[in-house]
Amino acid sequence: MLAELSAVSRRYMAAYALFNQAVADRLRLHPTDLQCLNLLSLEAAPVTTGRIAELTGLTTGSATRLVDRLDRAGYVTRARDTVDRRRVLVATVPARMAEFGAVREQLNAGWSAMFDAYDDDEVALLIAHMRRTAELSAARIAGLREGGSGPG
Repeated sequence: MLAELSAVSRRYMAAYALFNQAVADRLRLHPTDLQCLNLLSLEAAPVTTGRIAELTGLTTGSATRLVDRLDRAGYVTRARDTVDRRRVLVATVPARMAEFGAVREQLNAGWSAMFDAYDDDEVALLIAHMRRTAELSAARIAGLREGGSGPG
């Protein structure tokens, strides 16, 4: 079963990456920019470019270029932090994020129907798996950025 899990997992990751590319193409965004918007929509308040680097696993230089692209596309703005004027905060633009959310909601309808077929225990298992996958992925990204493969 582990061999089948490995094969299915690879197909799942490829399908997700290709789907992400298709959505990004539709919105005329880079796939990483699309996922950054996704992550920013989960943040409670504007964030620094450093925080964006943490969220995405990018270097600060790459995160700055990502923010530049999102700014040009009208999805984010930059403003000085009113508490600490040395910091610049990146905030999403509500109207553009509403457009982004509408596309995401339209595309998520199929997934919602799929998840409705699962009982509570199965959904709990999926949630635990997704959390662990996100944690392991973050560790692997950090390891790859440092020249290795990350822990585990």
